[in-house]
Amino acid sequence: MSGKSSAEKRHRQSEKHRLRNRTAKSQVKTEIKKFLQIVVDKDVAKAEGQYKFVSKLIDTAAGKGLYHKNNAARKKARLYQNLNKITASAGT
Repeated sequence: MSGKSSAEKRHRQSEKHRLRNRTAKSQVKTEIKKFLQIVVDKDVAKAEGQYKFVSKLIDTAAGKGLYHKNNAARKKARLYQNLNKITASAGT
């Protein structure tokens, strides 16, 4: 590491940010897995609630710069497709 105090501070800050970002991304992935498991179980009411929660998490992460806005939109669209599949099958 550099001997400059500004470089040392930058390193400390980037390490904190990296850990915070990793935690946030991990939470998004965990909640997506929970949503997909609910979809497999075909529980429409739970899936709708979980979709809203996951969607909010993804938007928040995108707002913080963890995901590009198009990547976030794609993730949400794919999850919504899964939700639509079980909603349509539950209606018939």
